[in-house]
Amino acid sequence: MEKDDQVYRGKISFINYEKQFATIDYLHNTKQKSVNFKTNAPDSGKKPHQFKLSDSVDFQLRLSDRGDKMTAFNVKFIHNEAVDLLLQKIDKENRFAGYLKIVDGKFFVKEIESYVLFPIQLSKWEKEPVETAANVAISFKLINIDKPNSIAAELFSHNYTAEYKKALQHFEKKISIEAVVARVSPHAVYLNLFGEKMQAKLMATEEEKEAIKEGDIIPVNIVHLTSNRVVVKRVER
Repeated sequence: MEKDDQVYRGKISFINYEKQFATIDYLHNTKQKSVNFKTNAPDSGKKPHQFKLSDSVDFQLRLSDRGDKMTAFNVKFIHNEAVDLLLQKIDKENRFAGYLKIVDGKFFVKEIESYVLFPIQLSKWEKEPVETAANVAISFKLINIDKPNSIAAELFSHNYTAEYKKALQHFEKKISIEAVVARVSPHAVYLNLFGEKMQAKLMATEEEKEAIKEGDIIPVNIVHLTSNRVVVKRVER
C-alpha cells in the first residue's frame, strides 16, 4: 500500500461517531484539502484518543484499501482550541450549556457554542438519561480537565437510584443499616446495603472475619458518602 512519509497538520472538520470516521481539513502547497480517517484505528498500541470537532492533529497519508483515494493514518491529537477556551472559562465558572446527544448507544453532551461533544460521566449510582431526553438543553460542568484525553461532562441534574437516595437519607439522619454480608475475602468483608446494587467494604480483623459468613446481618452506619463511594462503620453494641 503506497504511503506518504510526510507528516501533515490539519483540523478535524467533521466526525461521524456511528460509522467511526472523521474528516481532516489541511493546507498543502497553498491548496485547501480534505481527507478521511477511521477514528477507531489502532494507534501504536495506546488507548485511542476520543477525537472531537476542531481537534488539531498530525497525520500521514496512504492509499485506501480500495486504492482509489488517499486516507489519513497515524493520526495524532495535538490540541483543541475550542476546548482550551472552554477550560479557560472554568476559572470563572465551571458551568456550560449544551444538548444531550446519543452516539453509538452512549450519551454525550454537545456544547452549545463550540459544538464539541463530551462523553457524559455518570456516578456509580446514577441512572442514564432517558432516550427521549436527546436534544434537550441541559447544564453541565467539565471534569478530568487535567487529562486531555479523558475530559468528560458531569450533568448538574442527577437521577440517582433509589439505593443512593436511601443511603443519603440514612447518612444525613445517622440511621443504622442492617447490612447483609455478600462475601468475605482475605482483605475485607463486603456488605449489601440496600439489596445488591449498593455494596460497601467493611474492614475487619482476622478473628472477626473467621466468625463472619455470607448472609450474616451486620448493623452499620454510613460515615462517608459521595456519588461514587460509600464508607461504613460497624455499629458497636
